[in-house]
Amino acid sequence: MDLNGKRVLVVGLARSGEACARLLCALGAHVTVNDSKPAGDLTEYIGRLEGLEIEYRLGQGAMELVEGKDLVVLSPAVSVDAPFSRRAKELEIEVIGEIELAYRFLRADLVAITGTNGKTTTTALTGEIFKRAGLTTRVLGNIGIPVAAEALSTRPGEVVVAEVAGFQLESTRDFHPRLCAVLNITEDHLDRFGTMEAYIASKEHIFKNQTRADKAVLNHDDPVVRGMAEKTDAEVFYFSRKQKVKGAYVEGDDLVADLGGGPVRVCGTGEIRIPGTHNLENAMAATLLAMCYGIGPKAVREALMTFPGVEHRIEFVREVDGVRFINDSKGTNPDASIKAVEAMDRPTVLLAGGYDKKSDFVPLIKAFGERVKAVVALGDTAGQVAGACHEAGFSAVKLAGSFEEAVRLAFSLAMPGDNVLLSPACASYDMFRDFEHRGREFKRIVSQLER
Repeated sequence: MDLNGKRVLVVGLARSGEACARLLCALGAHVTVNDSKPAGDLTEYIGRLEGLEIEYRLGQGAMELVEGKDLVVLSPAVSVDAPFSRRAKELEIEVIGEIELAYRFLRADLVAITGTNGKTTTTALTGEIFKRAGLTTRVLGNIGIPVAAEALSTRPGEVVVAEVAGFQLESTRDFHPRLCAVLNITEDHLDRFGTMEAYIASKEHIFKNQTRADKAVLNHDDPVVRGMAEKTDAEVFYFSRKQKVKGAYVEGDDLVADLGGGPVRVCGTGEIRIPGTHNLENAMAATLLAMCYGIGPKAVREALMTFPGVEHRIEFVREVDGVRFINDSKGTNPDASIKAVEAMDRPTVLLAGGYDKKSDFVPLIKAFGERVKAVVALGDTAGQVAGACHEAGFSAVKLAGSFEEAVRLAFSLAMPGDNVLLSPACASYDMFRDFEHRGREFKRIVSQLER
């Protein structure tokens, strides 16, 4: 793809938009960057792009900027169905996303991981296994560094392990991972996709260019994901906590892998360092991706036994007067928060609420069992969380007017021997830039607490 001298419009200036602009400038394109936010809100990104020949059209829509362009590149936050995007297609201008642009210049083998929950942990763990096996490996995508930021520097023989979301996959055309995994599908992002059918379809784009020479890893215990086997031409391997499958499964207290050559014990399930049954599933998916690539069980075992997890995912922060504080800011939908609650082994005060993604919170409340003793509801959805608590017959709920008030209120409700768990079941955009910002603020407040 020769972009030298081409006129390219990048819509959305954040991490991905910045990476796309930098890549396009390196390729000799004439780059226009657009964002509906004013320049004052984007100084961080503009500052890092200083010195590059970029035309900025900020604080406005993109409709009037499309005409005359050779290519339009969307950041993940921008929908392929936006009016300007439809206009570009009417003008026969190609519209792609960051992950598609990056893929076209990638020279490494690509391992792509998607799903509703567990993507970041599985991506980081898979990358750790590949590195332990001696492979030059880059861990990119939604996990932190956009693929576009490093695509041009990749080399044959390297591996890119990428976390990819439906927002990115829906704008792909040629994107073709050698290995891919779909971890699970639960209700999320209905504010963007409108229906579950559309959300599921976005994830299925990960398969569309795979051939019989490729491999796909699917969650056999998730009926929606299991059914995706019909959507790919790749060889399919499954992981399951419930039964023996072609792939990875639990037998007694062991994680076992069988890719067709007979069962191989990888490690004991109790030896996996990251806690929770959901992380057992993540470990099985990472195991399969590694072994499908040809990595032996020794490197897999070593990584599973030592990998500490990632920031903002059931992350122990601090113990204050016998109360343990757990940061699960990445719990951005009810199913993710259910997984976090299920991982708690002490009475727990749950901090829940945030940006509204049209989620149903009742299943989360019903999953509390004896684990959750109280809920502190916060953010834009505080009223909805409290309403779901009452609907589910759970009365121990308090509302907080600010994030710091919520943390301190949760601490006051906790006794020595309890947990305070931040797992909001919501996105963070009502109060924070992103879930990382929310998690860091939680840790800052917790660091100052004392009885």
